[in-house]
Parts: sequence; structure tokens; C-alpha cells
Amino acid sequence: MQWNKMDYFAHPTAVIDEPCQIGAGTHIWHFTHLMSGCVIGDNCNIGQNVFVAADVVLGNNVKIQNNVSIYKGVVCEDDVFLGPSMVFTNVTNPRSAIDRKNEYKPTLVRKGASIGANATIVCGNTIGRYAFIGAGAVVTHDVPDFALVVGNPARQIGWVSEFGQPLQFDENGFAHCSESGQCYQLQNDVVVRK
Repeated sequence: MQWNKMDYFAHPTAVIDEPCQIGAGTHIWHFTHLMSGCVIGDNCNIGQNVFVAADVVLGNNVKIQNNVSIYKGVVCEDDVFLGPSMVFTNVTNPRSAIDRKNEYKPTLVRKGASIGANATIVCGNTIGRYAFIGAGAVVTHDVPDFALVVGNPARQIGWVSEFGQPLQFDENGFAHCSESGQCYQLQNDVVVRK
């Protein structure tokens, strides 16, 4: 493995269109393409055959598995996980013969969220902090913080902790993460860490 003078690693087969901002400690693997104008944070891991479009912003410690395309309009905050072959869209009604580049809709993936393998995130939506999108889910609406969603179309089936563990709330609206012991409160369909 060879590091360049900017303190990030890029495999020799990766294509990086200048200018890009790439943070220290980031790894960019085989056959990945970063377009000019994208911003990649520190300590990210960008897997094989990933495409990152112009103006995409990735926070620190973002993990992108193989075969993911991240299109213009997508912002991923710190600690986001994008599973293998998951998909973002950026136009709601694409047509080959009609130029709709001025109709791109933004998508925001908030801190700590995980998106499972082969999931699809329809543009114009926000994935909440620490939300967990199950493999193969098709997200067509905003997802709340700490929500667990699955299916097509995606529907919420529960809540998860920052560690991704299911939360079972008691009659007073409190739950503890089985892995970390952190306490959470559910009130008016909103989960907060206490």
C-alpha cells in the first residue's frame, strides 16, 4: 500500500478528477471514480467500483462498500455506512430524451445512519441520525432518527440504538441498548438518547 503526499491512499486503478478534497487516512480502492468537486472527509473507506459525482459531500469515517454510485445532490454526514450495491437516485422522473439536470433533488444521510445492501434511496429524502435501512429496502420518504425500516416500500418496524441494536421501550418510554447500556427515551414518536 502506498500513501501519497496528501496522506490518503488511492489504488492505482482509481480515477480521481481534480480538484477533489480528500481527507487524511481515507482509502480509495480498485476502479473507483471520484469526480471533480467532491468532498471526502477523513478516515473514509471507499470500496471497489464506487462512483462519487461532482459536489457530493462525505463526512468523516464514511464507509462505502463495493458497487455504490453516489450522485450529485447526496450529502452523507460523519460515520455513515453504505452497504454493497445500494442505490441513490437524484431525479424523480428520469427520461433519456429529456434533460432534467436542473431538477436534481437533494438527499441527506445524517450522522451514523446505515443503509443495507441493495437498498434504494429515492431522492429528496432525509435518512435520520443512526437510522438503519434494511437490505433491499426502497425508501420513498424521510426516515426518523434511530428508526429501523425494511421492505418495498420501506416501512418502519422498530427503533435501534447508536450501536444498531433493537430498542424495546418500557411502559414509561425508556429503553437501554443491549450492547452499550446507553439509555433512550421514546416520546411522541421521537427517540432521543438520554
